[in-house]
Parts: sequence; structure tokens; C-alpha cells
Amino acid sequence: MSTTLRPETPAQLREAVAWAAAEDVQLELRGRGTKRGFGRPMQTEHVLDLSALAGIDAYEPEELVLTCAAGTPIAEIETLLAGKRQLLGFEPPDLGPLYGGADGGTIGGVLAANLAGPRRVKLGAARDHFLGFSGVSGRGEAFKAGGRVVKNVTGYDLAKLVAGSFGTLAAVDMVTVKVLPAPDKTRTVLVFDLDDAAAIAVLVDALNSPYEVSGAAYLPTAAAGRSGVEYVRKAGVSVAAVRVEGTAVSVAGRCAALRTLFAGRGPVEELHSMNSAKLWREIRDVAVFLPDREKAIWRVSAPPCEGPRVARATGGDWFCDWGGGLVWLATAVAGDGGAAAIRGALAAVGGHATLVRAADPLRAAVPVFEPQAPALAALSKRVKESFDPRRILNPGRMYAGV
Repeated sequence: MSTTLRPETPAQLREAVAWAAAEDVQLELRGRGTKRGFGRPMQTEHVLDLSALAGIDAYEPEELVLTCAAGTPIAEIETLLAGKRQLLGFEPPDLGPLYGGADGGTIGGVLAANLAGPRRVKLGAARDHFLGFSGVSGRGEAFKAGGRVVKNVTGYDLAKLVAGSFGTLAAVDMVTVKVLPAPDKTRTVLVFDLDDAAAIAVLVDALNSPYEVSGAAYLPTAAAGRSGVEYVRKAGVSVAAVRVEGTAVSVAGRCAALRTLFAGRGPVEELHSMNSAKLWREIRDVAVFLPDREKAIWRVSAPPCEGPRVARATGGDWFCDWGGGLVWLATAVAGDGGAAAIRGALAAVGGHATLVRAADPLRAAVPVFEPQAPALAALSKRVKESFDPRRILNPGRMYAGV
């Protein structure tokens, strides 16, 4: 049975990791535990609980920069930023409910998984907002990377390397992120009753337009029917959704232009304020899949025009975000959970698939992350060895033996 180490200061964190490195003790890094089901299951001797490393270190609203401990809850950060009418531009999803919890997790966990919501199509991934950090490598050595300014030249951009590494390279104790002003107004233009190809064409045209779209998603009929937004749910047909944010006058003008752009393709309506925000929270948090906890959940990246075809190859339930480039797919857990069908379909069109939620046996049996080409796998091993030569930090979380 594993025991838990809970450092309360960066110095204690360094001591804990240095001890583990010296004794060849493997550690499972954990914040608030909301994403333990994301990645390959691990059997480690100890848990390194980082939740006590929490709190705001520095917030400079005028400079659009926030520095905080990695264990700081996302909810606390969002409340702080809202007081200054600012936000995290990468729109971090709250996947806690997807795993049966009710906690939105920590800023360190979101960055470790490089999670971004619908606004990624306009503002980029989580790593694009990650300016710097401090932490401890698997060698037990404390180090820092990046800084507190948006433009910082300090050599290698290790923040971008650590983002998406799922805690396999370093135990991070402090992070610095870029923040952005919150929009004054948000509206969503809806186009109803389109087939897959026509819906993706609407999203692509919107993103290629000059109207600064900040969200582009497609809910097929089944997914739309589970929306908490009554106007979407009761339509009884598929819904393509395009979000516009900014000042009131600008938003109104751009929505009018988009309605003109979509004229003749299907019935067009708009969502304002609360309903618009509610719809995009559902899309961000994959909430339309929550009622069926028995399904495996996949996140599939594919060329937008091919995403629906890949999804339908499995016979599962699905919807698209990021203009069709991201497909959330729910499949039956029998057999391989759809792994062979999904990756077989992707082999013909390009892309990759990640198993985001499934029981431990399935996550141990199939590759959770897209299998790497030999050259990339060799590079990943060299990077792991440089940060964590004894493989004590989240061993095997992403790939077996790494």
C-alpha cells in the first residue's frame, strides 16, 4: 500500500524528490486528484501530494501576468481574475465531473495536461499562455525556467516542454501564466439541421472569416438533445455553434455579418449572455457525455472535414469542437474500447487519439496516448532521461517504460 508525502514548501518538495531519487522510490504526482483517470494507471510506492503548495504569489493586472503555486485551485484563480474583469485565455476545462468528481482541479494539473477549451481556435493552447515555472527534476534538483514577462528570452522554453508532460519530467511548485481582459459581451450564432459536411463547412467558413470567432463547435442531434440549454435541446436537430466575443457594438456587428454569411444554409438564431456562456461551458467540459458514465471517452484530433467520418467509424456518440479539428467521442468499453477502429480510421487521414476516460484495465491494455513513431519515441526517452534518469516521477503515466 502506498504512503503519501505532502510537502508544504518548495524546500520540502525538493527534499522529498531528492530522497526518492536516492532511494529509487517511484512517486505518483497528485494535486487534487481530479485527473487521476487520465493517462495509464500507475502502481507507485508513494504519492507525492502537491495540494498544499497553493496560493497566489503575485498578480499584476496591468501587466496581464499571474504567478501562483501549482496547487492553487482553478476556481480560486478564476474568482480572483473576475474581480479585475480578466480571465485565463486558454479557457481551461473542468474535467472533474467527467471522472465522477466535483472539483475543477489545479492550475498545475491543467498545465501538466496542456488542457484548453473552445477558445483555443483563437488564442492557442495552454502552453501558449505558460510563461515560466519553478520545480524539481527527477534528479532532486530545483530549477527555474521562463519568467514573469510575456517576452522573456532565457534559452530553452522549458515551460512548453513541461506543459503536456503529465508530471513525468518535473514536480512543479510555482507557475506564471499570461492572463487576458474578459470580453464585455458574448453571443453565439446557431445554425440548425445541417448534415456533418455542411456543419463543418459552416465552422470552417466562420473561422476563415474576418469576424474573430472565438469558438466553433458542432453538436449532432443526439449530443444537442442532451444540452442544458433549452433552446438547443428542444430543437430536435443538429446544431452548429459559432461564438463571438468583444465589445457590445462589435459583437452585434459581427453576429449580423455571420448571419448573412450563413444565409440559405439552415435556420439561424442567436444565443445571448447566460445561455451562450452555458452552452460553451458544456462544450468545454464535455458535459453532454456525463449522463453515461459507462462509456469510454476519446479525444480525437483530425482534419476538420474528416473528423465526423472518424467518429462514425466507431458507431459511438460524438461532437466536434475547434472548428471540427477536435472530436470528443464516447464508445462502448467492450473489447478495446474502439481503439483499433479509431486509430485505423486516423491512419488513412492523419491525426491522433487520446483515451481520456476508461477503467484501469482498458487504460492498461491499449495505448492511452497516440503511439509514437520510433524517432519521436527515442527523443522522448532522451528527454525523460535528462530530467528523470531513474524514472521516479509518474513512471509509465504516458507510455510504458518511460
